[in-house]
Amino acid sequence: MAAILSLLRRERLWTFHGGIHVPDEKALSNSRAVEVMPLPKRLVIPLQQHIGATARPVVKEGERVLKGQLLARAEGYVSACIHASSSGTLVAIEPHPVPHPSGLAALCAVIETDGEDTWCELPEPLTHYAQLDPSEIRERIRWAGVVGLGGASFPTSVKLNPGPDQRIRTLIINGAECEPYITCDDLLMRERAGDILAGARIMHHLLGDPRILIGIEDNKPEAFEAMRFALAETDMRGYTEIRAVPTLYPSGGEKQLIRILTGAEVPTHAIPARIGIVCQNVGSAAAVADAVLEGRPLISRVVTVTGRAIAEPRNLEVRIGTPVADLIAHCGGYREPARKLVCGGPMMGFEIADAAIPVTKPANCVLALTEAEAPDPGPALACIRCGRCAEVCPAKLLPQQLYWHARAKDLDRVQDYNLFDCIECGCCAQVCPSHIPLVQYYRYAKNEVWAREEEKRKAELARLRHEAKQTRLERQERERKARLRQKKASLEAGPGKSHTDQDAKKAAIEAAKQRAAAKKAAAAKAEETDDA
Repeated sequence: MAAILSLLRRERLWTFHGGIHVPDEKALSNSRAVEVMPLPKRLVIPLQQHIGATARPVVKEGERVLKGQLLARAEGYVSACIHASSSGTLVAIEPHPVPHPSGLAALCAVIETDGEDTWCELPEPLTHYAQLDPSEIRERIRWAGVVGLGGASFPTSVKLNPGPDQRIRTLIINGAECEPYITCDDLLMRERAGDILAGARIMHHLLGDPRILIGIEDNKPEAFEAMRFALAETDMRGYTEIRAVPTLYPSGGEKQLIRILTGAEVPTHAIPARIGIVCQNVGSAAAVADAVLEGRPLISRVVTVTGRAIAEPRNLEVRIGTPVADLIAHCGGYREPARKLVCGGPMMGFEIADAAIPVTKPANCVLALTEAEAPDPGPALACIRCGRCAEVCPAKLLPQQLYWHARAKDLDRVQDYNLFDCIECGCCAQVCPSHIPLVQYYRYAKNEVWAREEEKRKAELARLRHEAKQTRLERQERERKARLRQKKASLEAGPGKSHTDQDAKKAAIEAAKQRAAAKKAAAAKAEETDDA
C-alpha cells in the first residue's frame, strides 16, 4: 500500500487557471517521418536569433566559409554564437527582412552555397563531460549557439548557470507542444528520444543533479512511448519521470507546465530558477547533446510546414537561414491561395508578408492558412465586459483592464496590472465575442514600456556623463587656479632672488668678456713674437 501511495504521489498532476480547448490540427503533418530539406542556393543567416545582444561578425564579405564555421561571436553574457549552415561564399553582411512581428530588417550574413556542404574542423567531443568543470561544458554550449527552441530563444548556457547560491531541485523537459498545427517536437521525440535524454543527462549534471520531469501532452502517444522506451535503456530511471499531461492550451507554457508537474507557482516578475526549477525544450536538449557529445553547433532544426493551403504538410530538417519560400516549394507549394502566412502557430505566431524571410532558430513552424481556417473576423466591436477573457487567462490576469489601460497609453497603470506576466498565448482574444485583438494591445504596451525604459536609461547615462564632464571641468579649473596662485606667490615672495639671478648673469657675462680679452691679448703677443 505504501508503494502504491508513493507512486500516486509521484504521478500527481495539478491544474492551472484558465486555458482553452482548441482543435489541434496535428494530424495534418505528423503522419510522416522528418525529411531533410535540400541545400538551398542562398542562406540568409540573421546575427540575432536569440534574446540578448546581437552577435559580432568575425568574418568578412568575400570569404569562403565552411559548414559549422563561426560567423558571429556572442557579444556579452546574454547572447549566442551564429554559425554557417553550409559551405560557400559570404557575399554580404547587410540588413534583410527577418521573422519578427515588427516586419523590420536586421543584420544578416548572406551565403551563396557551393553545393559541397563541406564541414569545418569541429572541436573534440566532450564525452567525458562528467569529469570536466561545469563552466567548460557551458562554454561549449555557448559556443554552439544553443538557445531555447520552443520559441523563446533564450541562450541555453545562461539558463544552465543559475549561480552558486541558487539550488535547482527540478529540471523540466518540455515536450508538451500544446499549440495547434505544430508537430516538430512530436516528431523529434519519436525519432531522437535517445539524444533528448542524453541532453537532459548533461543538463542534470550541470545543474547539480536535480530530478528530471518530462512533460508530454497526452495527444502524442507515439512520442510518449518512444521516450519511455528510450528511458528504459538508460540508467536515468532513478531520477527521471515521464508524465502525460492533459491536452489543454497553453499547457506548454513554462509557468503552466511547472504548475502542472510540480504544483509550484512562479512568483510575479520572477524566473523559475528562483523556486529551484529550470525548464528546457526537448529540441534544446537534443541540441545540447549535439554540442557536447558531437562538437556540432546548432545550424539546423526541425520545422513544421503545415496548414490546409499547403499541398503536402510535413516536418523538415531545415538549415538555419533557408528561405521560407523554399520550404513551401519543397512541400508541393500551395494547394489553394493562402489567406495568411504565419511564422509559428495560430495562437502565438505572427503573420509574415514576405516568404523570402529565413528560417531562424526559434522558428518552429510555417503555417499557411486558408480562408476557412482563418476567416476575417471583421472590425472589432466594443467590449461588452463579459469577463470571458479573465476566465481563460492562464496567468490569472485581468485582460479587460490591461486592454483599457493599453489603449489609453497609461503605461504606469498597465504595469500595475502585471502586464509582463502576460505570455501572449492568445486565449483572451480567442474567446472574445467582440473580436478585439487583445494581444496586439499588450504587445504594443510592452514595446512602449521597453522604449520608455530605454529612454530613461539613455537619459540617466547622459546625466551621468554630464555630471562627469562638469566634475572634470571643475577639477581642471581648480588646478588652473592653483597653478596661477602658486606662480603669483612665487613672484611676490622672490624679488631678492630675482636680483641675485640678474647679478649672477652680469658676473658671468663680465667673466666671459675678460676671458675673451685675455685670449685676444695672448694671440697678439704670439704674433709679435713670430714677427721678431
